[in-house]
Amino acid sequence: MLKIKNLSVAYGDKVLLDEITMSVKKGARHLLAGHNGSGKSTLVQTIAGNPEYKITNGQIIFNGIDITNESTTRRALLGIFLGSQNVPEIPGLSVLNFLKHSCAAHTKFETGRDLSMAKFMEMLESARTKLDIPKDWLSRSINVGFSGGERKRLMLLQLVMTKPKFAILDEPDSGADATTQQQIADTIKSMKDTTFIFISHQQKFTDLINPSATTTLNKGKIKI
Repeated sequence: MLKIKNLSVAYGDKVLLDEITMSVKKGARHLLAGHNGSGKSTLVQTIAGNPEYKITNGQIIFNGIDITNESTTRRALLGIFLGSQNVPEIPGLSVLNFLKHSCAAHTKFETGRDLSMAKFMEMLESARTKLDIPKDWLSRSINVGFSGGERKRLMLLQLVMTKPKFAILDEPDSGADATTQQQIADTIKSMKDTTFIFISHQQKFTDLINPSATTTLNKGKIKI
């Protein structure tokens, strides 16, 4: 599903990743491990297409397509989802409208057809019920006034609604209580058609997911 070949990445004048080569198999629950500052978040941000990180060497191949120079938007439409550690607050944009625009864009890209409001509401109600998301959350602005754990549950709602081919979760357990961590793990294991790469520093959470493979980074390099 994902092949990274000799990838080097810089932020400004500082080299953060050096000659990273790794692959993630389709259907995997792949753990990206390493101490703070080892380059994990840099790697997943680069895979997702964050333009702040400059690729100085190498390639990223996703599902057979070279996405090394593709935009963040293009990567998202191709099926790459990023659940970041720190998600922004967006006053004035409701959860409902955000999800509608996101799902509509994916539907149009994948099928060439528009997503009807009736179909969207059917999808939303199914996902909301499955994740036990309060209905009043849908009218609130994105992440405004939400706790850390609630933001993780909103991330899960977006994940379930968009059904990405490849989901990157950067410390999804951070700020989440035990119940929410279990819900995150259960959601990951239930999405059989999505390949996951995730970062976690908590062994209990990692054990809940039972990763199928692990890659460890150390000072911007793969630890052998």
